[in-house]
Amino acid sequence: MTGVVVQGPTLWQRCRPVLSNFDIPLLLGLAVLATLGMVTMYSAGFDHGSRFVDHGRNMLLAALILFTVAQLPPQRLVQLAVPLYTVGVVLLVATALFGITKKGSTRWLNVGIVIQPSEILKIAMPLMLAWWFQKREGQLRPLDFGVAGALLLIPVGLVMKQPDLGTSLLILSGGLYVIFFAGLSWRIILPVVTLGAAGIGLIVIMGDRLCEPDVDWRVLHDYQKHRVCTLLDPTKDPLGKGFHIIQGMIAIGSGGLSGKGFMQGTQTHLEFIPERTTDFIFAAYSEEFGLAGVLTLIATFTFVLMRGLMIAAEAPSVFSRLLAGSLTLSFFTYAMVNMGMVSGILPVVGIPLPFISYGGTAMVTLGLALGMLMSIARSRRIMQT
Repeated sequence: MTGVVVQGPTLWQRCRPVLSNFDIPLLLGLAVLATLGMVTMYSAGFDHGSRFVDHGRNMLLAALILFTVAQLPPQRLVQLAVPLYTVGVVLLVATALFGITKKGSTRWLNVGIVIQPSEILKIAMPLMLAWWFQKREGQLRPLDFGVAGALLLIPVGLVMKQPDLGTSLLILSGGLYVIFFAGLSWRIILPVVTLGAAGIGLIVIMGDRLCEPDVDWRVLHDYQKHRVCTLLDPTKDPLGKGFHIIQGMIAIGSGGLSGKGFMQGTQTHLEFIPERTTDFIFAAYSEEFGLAGVLTLIATFTFVLMRGLMIAAEAPSVFSRLLAGSLTLSFFTYAMVNMGMVSGILPVVGIPLPFISYGGTAMVTLGLALGMLMSIARSRRIMQT
């Protein structure tokens, strides 16, 4: 009698039903970024304690969070909007009253463990505003945009008071993206953009006078004023506040077209680049992989941006469209601001480069945001099938 051999399903056959509803192009784009991040961190951080191992652990944690959040339907995300925003604002108020101060900034709060409440608002802000505009769907009035502006300015003001200009700008941009996608009139947008451009032009033209020690900028703290002035002319303090920008530009320029090669960056490994595994890791990457590597990185970020905007355009509800659009542009803002500040185009504001820079909190926030984007993509696919 001939025995019957029963062959069980392969690993791919088991995983395929789980992955089938995920957005594969988006996953592939994120996988490329994660690979570039691990390669760069190994070179920049192999002699920097356990940074490489910790970076890999943080990525696995972000992937787990992404996968978990992606299982939630957008209807569940709607229910989280108001509670998460409320908790975030309450914690920001508690931070202002009872927070921990380090290096002149009160950004942390001890609730049994030390947390940075402003990180919550990076996710809670677009959630809250997307919830608000869905509630007002079909009956939007100018007053509704005014309420949205108030909901946005409360946490932004609290974070700026800490002070933390970089995080406050990220929260502000995330909220403004939702308001823009909700249909804010160009009659309001254009005057603001024109006024901002004029202000930047005025600072550039009158930089020497405005940066005099006796000139008080009022709206900015002294250290923030110094960052702007250092951007305008880093050579005024080449061994002090201008050191970061100068060394970053030297590293980027020395990479040339093809770079010095993996683990061959002299600026990086001779420790001329400050914060080479965190805020300024783009300089280390550019030195070793050159213009070709930079264009590859920018192309990958652009691919993720376009894919995210396609998910937003095809989302099944107002809430999903607004949230997906805001999260996608916020992700791209992280990348462009970091590259800009390391290249000497923008002031140094302490914003990490997604998937490339070291940082546990930033990676968790990234996993949450991309998990929500994947949730919206899955909901569309499930509806289609």
